[in-house]
Amino acid sequence: QVHLAESGGGLVQAGGSLRLSCATSGSIFSRSSMGWYRQAPGKQRELVVRITSGGTTSYADFVKGRFTISRDNAKNTVFLQMNSLKPEDTAVYFCNAIYYGVNYWGKGTLVTVSS
Repeated sequence: QVHLAESGGGLVQAGGSLRLSCATSGSIFSRSSMGWYRQAPGKQRELVVRITSGGTTSYADFVKGRFTISRDNAKNTVFLQMNSLKPEDTAVYFCNAIYYGVNYWGKGTLVTVSS
């Protein structure tokens, strides 16, 4: 059974930084494409960034230059370093794994950016 657990969310002032982590159980991590999505109140879930099993990244335009995704295959963990945070970055951030076409999701971690 695959389990994804996000951590690292919290309250931060605009311009600040947070680092999110997503620990993955099971044996799928190293062969999975991993991603971070977010959902703000009243809005649809949207892709923030993905990283393939080979390390290729793809960022949404609204986070380019501010957020950085990385993965540690030895620890089955993916990270999201978020810098220069803006109030519009406020959302629940979800971790996603795609393994042979099957999607797995974490329960999310709340990020709140105050102005």
